[in-house]
Amino acid sequence: MIALLRGRIAAVADDHCVLDVAGVGYLVHAAPRVLSALAAAREPVELHVETQVREDAILLFGFLDPSERTWFRALQAIQGVGARTALAVLGTLGPAQLVTAVATQDRAALTRVPGVGAKLAARIVAELKDRIGKLPERPSLAAADPAASAAAPLDDVVSALVNLGYARSEAYAAAARSQGRLGAGADVATLIRSALRELAA
Repeated sequence: MIALLRGRIAAVADDHCVLDVAGVGYLVHAAPRVLSALAAAREPVELHVETQVREDAILLFGFLDPSERTWFRALQAIQGVGARTALAVLGTLGPAQLVTAVATQDRAALTRVPGVGAKLAARIVAELKDRIGKLPERPSLAAADPAASAAAPLDDVVSALVNLGYARSEAYAAAARSQGRLGAGADVATLIRSALRELAA
């Protein structure tokens, strides 16, 4: 199985790119956000790849960070979510926003994803709510992702709440609701106090 590819972008289309690796062109499907970044790349790029073998094809799905590949796998474990839908979810939200949507049960955010209706959005929230503490919240290079950077304080808040004895899933939910209410600029101490009030309510 192919898990990682390094090379130069030979072409970019609506839903895939062609990555030239030592003279061999690999067709890699990716989200529009990823393809936009790749189209502007002038240096060799690195893609974390999920390989899917089907009866009629071998498909490659590419991600700039391994955290997105982890979410891609998790999403496909949900009934009704195939590879294309999982890619659309990550292309619309990204890991950080997806964590917030699941933690706050924001089904409306998920229905903004092409191909995701109200029923599927509810299923995604229901099946991921107890797993979000075990899945990566944001790419490792958070500074490259403004949405991920805004969510960075949640790690410290959740860690503090877990140390106080709260379950990771309910800690995420309380922290995300607090940040949504107070804004991305709120400091960790303020978020912890707000989250504790949420949990005590």
